Amino acid sequence: MLTGLYVMDLARFPEVYGEDARAAIEKQVQILAPPLTADLLTPELLAEVDVLVTAWGGPQLTASLLAAAPRLRLVLYGAGSVRSVVTPESWARGVRVTTANEVIAASVAEFALAQVLYALKHGWRYVLSARSRGSLPRATDEPGASGSVIGLMSLGATGRATARLLGRHDLVLQAYDPYVDPGAAAAWGVRLVSLEELFATSDVVSLHAPVLPETRKIVGFELLRAMKRDATLINTARGALINEDALVDVLQERPDLFAVLDVTHPEPPLPGSPLYSLPNVVVTPHLAGTLNTERRRQGRLMAEELARFVAGEPLQHEVFEAGQATSA
Repeated sequence: MLTGLYVMDLARFPEVYGEDARAAIEKQVQILAPPLTADLLTPELLAEVDVLVTAWGGPQLTASLLAAAPRLRLVLYGAGSVRSVVTPESWARGVRVTTANEVIAASVAEFALAQVLYALKHGWRYVLSARSRGSLPRATDEPGASGSVIGLMSLGATGRATARLLGRHDLVLQAYDPYVDPGAAAAWGVRLVSLEELFATSDVVSLHAPVLPETRKIVGFELLRAMKRDATLINTARGALINEDALVDVLQERPDLFAVLDVTHPEPPLPGSPLYSLPNVVVTPHLAGTLNTERRRQGRLMAEELARFVAGEPLQHEVFEAGQATSA
């Protein structure tokens, strides 16, 4: 029987690994100790470990950890990006890593879909206007969800999941992603365009890109000022994608624009930030990803991946080193 440990942020452990997921995991893996945080790992504990069951707050697979864990074969990462976990040494050692990123992506996509459709009806605008005026404004000039153009920044896991949900509606989908082949995008029902065209021609722009040196504050004055009249910007990705000083200035200059920000930088906005008071922006507290017991889906997915590993079947959510083939 395989042996393993639960190692992660203990506050999130019961949210991710509920009783059913733990029961399924423990049919396949003998857990050697109670759940623990990464700083409590010792060479003695690691010496017998075949599987690390983890999520947020999980240990980085450093050379020293790997040296202390000669039997380690699999890491079940019941969260999203594995950048904080994997290392060149773990790739070289051949430790396999699987992730629940697609579960989180699906949750973000559901939230993005709701916000896109609501934006096309100008829903938030009327809520805020009625509250400030003390009366209900009359609905006029909404683009609606028939033939409107939706722009997705990035077609990573979350962008693709969002495109799949939006594709069930009568919408025109376009995206900016310099790493995606136009043929692949077309198969997903999406037309690739430049970033400038995305912002200038979309009724709603939805951000789904990671924060990298080249994407930090990529959404600035030029792109924001180029947005079409009455357009909405939705950010469920990372706040650092937007130059928020530029966003505040442009929203003040152009009251026709609207922003829905589920993420900000810093997060939450500082006390007194104009993002709390501007009439054409709403800020929500990072609701798009999985929350509370929604995270149980992540733990169940890891239990399913473990069962495939034990059966010698391909893992469906395995992460590979850049340049290697990826799983479906």
